[in-house]
Amino acid sequence: MLSSGQVLLHSITFIEGSTFADVRNALVANDAVNNENANRSDVDIMRLLGEPELHPEGQFFPDTYRFPRGTTDLELLTIAHRRMQDELRKAWDQRASDLPLASSYEALILASIVEKETALERERAQIAGVFVERLRRGMRLQTDPTVIYGMGTSYDGNIRRVDLSRDTPYNTYTRPGLPPTPIAMPSLESLHAAVQPEVSGALFFVATGAGDGSHYFSKTLTEHNLAVRRYLRELRRR
Repeated sequence: MLSSGQVLLHSITFIEGSTFADVRNALVANDAVNNENANRSDVDIMRLLGEPELHPEGQFFPDTYRFPRGTTDLELLTIAHRRMQDELRKAWDQRASDLPLASSYEALILASIVEKETALERERAQIAGVFVERLRRGMRLQTDPTVIYGMGTSYDGNIRRVDLSRDTPYNTYTRPGLPPTPIAMPSLESLHAAVQPEVSGALFFVATGAGDGSHYFSKTLTEHNLAVRRYLRELRRR
């Protein structure tokens, strides 16, 4: 029945921008999955995948996977991990020649930040371009999603000024360069944006407040501050 395709397939979806904790929760919640490793630690899971030194965040490709009932959680994680490795390798091979990124792993980290910063596909290369320009100039990335990731379970849906100043390995307001690991699962579009960014000289961006998730990009702090004021006015108007 397996070889002829006469078998009922179930599905599970790993969502772009989700964390590894979200992936593990999705596996446990799916009654067609044999969760024989549900009680193992993240470190143990990576060891079973043959990657004992690798942090699990960002290492699994977001997609919908179809499988027969009884497939183990480790088997599904293996498929998603291999897919991410393959897509990352192909993206890295097509990277721009002058990126300030030392490895495909750094590209994965950048892609995860891009994924969390915008839901608009048309903006991803621009967002990546801002961060690439900041890296080239030695500026701190100052991106809220990395701070939120570093806050862990203490994040309650709000990010405050004190959170931006509290130092963690993921606080890109207090530390230069990229964070030590990805902060989420990036989509294929974000992977491509990270290795082929649209570098325009823009160093800042802020939401437009238009309600469509779009951002205004600025090359100077003066221009950016004006855009921030416009955004705040739009929020008050709404």
